[in-house]
Amino acid sequence: MTPDDAITLGRQAMEVTLLVSAPLLLVALVVGLIVSIFQAATQINETTLSFIPKLVGVMVTLIIAGPWMLTIFGDYMRQIFTSIATMAN
Repeated sequence: MTPDDAITLGRQAMEVTLLVSAPLLLVALVVGLIVSIFQAATQINETTLSFIPKLVGVMVTLIIAGPWMLTIFGDYMRQIFTSIATMAN
């Protein structure tokens, strides 16, 4: 394995990680922002109030985007496993 192969593998791993985690992180960010605006408007400063909406949002996102996320990750793993033989030389 050459250094270029290692750098390519690392870059692809980071790209897949960002691609798969982005929907969950964006939903948690948006829900947290909405809850924070609601808390500021109503002056309810309960720390546990933001946990349940974020949890529900992330779960709904997993249900909706889960098959897509598994497809992306599965394709990446298939590519890695097929290229192991050529990189071992």
